[in-house]
Amino acid sequence: MLFFLGVQAACAENDFIVYSPYVVQGQSEVETFGYVSQDSRSNLNGAGGANFSVAHTFTSWWKTEVYFAQLNRAPGGSTHPSGYEFENTFQLTDPGELWVDVGFLASYANNTQPGMPNGVEFGPLLEKLSGHIDQRLNLIFGKQLGGQASGTYQFRSAYSIRYNIDYARTRFAPGIEFYYRPNDNAYQVGPVLYGELRTDAGREFDYSVGIVFGTNQGAPAKTLLARLEYEFF
Repeated sequence: MLFFLGVQAACAENDFIVYSPYVVQGQSEVETFGYVSQDSRSNLNGAGGANFSVAHTFTSWWKTEVYFAQLNRAPGGSTHPSGYEFENTFQLTDPGELWVDVGFLASYANNTQPGMPNGVEFGPLLEKLSGHIDQRLNLIFGKQLGGQASGTYQFRSAYSIRYNIDYARTRFAPGIEFYYRPNDNAYQVGPVLYGELRTDAGREFDYSVGIVFGTNQGAPAKTLLARLEYEFF
């Protein structure tokens, strides 16, 4: 049943990812993801970014992740490091315990660009598995910190729906992602292909590639997305 379809702090501008509330105790991760935007307007064309992170799940309910390199490029500019981020995912319910599985995201971003404020982000992570259909919804609030902070809260949301197809040690999942960023006046939606390759040793590679299209004048015409993650114990 499609139950979600009705519905920036510093360093979040390249956060094109829909987070899951699930964590796996003892699992470690190495991840990179990024994006590049294309548009006929010079003020939106060529924006890009990439994140590199490591993570570990210390308990059955808490995963911490450190983004040790965050790179951004403004339209017409050059790629530059933007800062670091310390992110935590808390799994609040067991799978199937409630009608929707619930987690919580809390992060602190340190911006290294002169004159740019630091920031915090927090909010619920929701996921619903119904047979082969997997839906995720993130509702994220942000607050800038420091002398250059705006003093107001910001909000962004991300939603994904995918259809899981399992074969041997491989999973393919065609889907769609939606991004709602009212503070940037940007609303985007498009197809994404997810994949997973598992091994006997408990190691696996996860990846996704996709393209989201702007649905209003404030968003780029299209943005290319890619993510690669290696998980191991």
